[in-house]
Amino acid sequence: MIGLAGLFLFATNAAMNAQSVLAQSPDVGDWQTAAGGKKSFDVASVKPTRTFGRGSSFPLDDGNAYVPGGRLSASFPLWFYIRFAYKIAGSDQERAAAVAHLPEWVDRDLFVIEARAEGNPTKDQMRLMMQSLLADRFKLKVHFETKELPVFALTLVKPGTLGPKLLPHEQGPPCPDSYAPSSAPLSGGSPPKEVFPPNCNTQEARARNGAFQAGGRNSTMPSLANSIYVLGSRAGEVDKPVVDKTGLAGKFDYTILYTPGENGSPGPLDPSAPPPDPQGIPFLDAVRQQLGLRLESSKGRIRSLVIDHVEKPSPN
Repeated sequence: MIGLAGLFLFATNAAMNAQSVLAQSPDVGDWQTAAGGKKSFDVASVKPTRTFGRGSSFPLDDGNAYVPGGRLSASFPLWFYIRFAYKIAGSDQERAAAVAHLPEWVDRDLFVIEARAEGNPTKDQMRLMMQSLLADRFKLKVHFETKELPVFALTLVKPGTLGPKLLPHEQGPPCPDSYAPSSAPLSGGSPPKEVFPPNCNTQEARARNGAFQAGGRNSTMPSLANSIYVLGSRAGEVDKPVVDKTGLAGKFDYTILYTPGENGSPGPLDPSAPPPDPQGIPFLDAVRQQLGLRLESSKGRIRSLVIDHVEKPSPN
């Protein structure tokens, strides 16, 4: 199981030239206010590591689930922590643009962060704590700008009609009280019978020999638009930010099953699984047929994060 945040590591302390990064969440200011403003972890450590594959103790996506015990244990390059802290979309295009003029270590060197906060904070509250940690340990300084950019507008194929795999959350299964175990891997390209994804307020994706299933529960349409941007860019079919223009309010559950094209990146292969269906449905076709949604070229005002300065952290 992988989160949409993904997994992906020589320089002395250095200032970073200002670099703009798209902040896909349209309510960048609102979510910080709702989460309570500036916050800090009770205890935190930052250590360099050479070990890949550790991931994180909870998905670093744009959802806002509660984090039982307020504990974060993760191993990523700095870029991924910045992306989590400021709720930035995780497309490969954005990552490449963000690191193009920055010191190599920002996207290369792995750092283990172990942190803890009291109670059961939400992920948005953990983001605010991460902002404080990055400012303290990495001397990170940022500001925001708003720009009008080419985008894709997410709209309904037929006004008032949802696709078969998109439904109002109240019509789906109830959310678990705490994080549920990850679902079993997708078997032979067939949808599983268990609830997917098992957790609410987060988006999850899983791959098996080219077949790719992704989904979210209790998600807003802006969050779904962001997921379509991230997944579509990795499938090689979406090259601009996606903004919600569906006019749909409330929360929704959705799943989508598709086969990325030859330029896509579905995830690790499982040699024991059947080969992918050569006639598998492309990502955008799946969005249209399964979710009842489509993308239209447009322009939109996108709030951007500008990185002004960063340094390598000193030893704890």
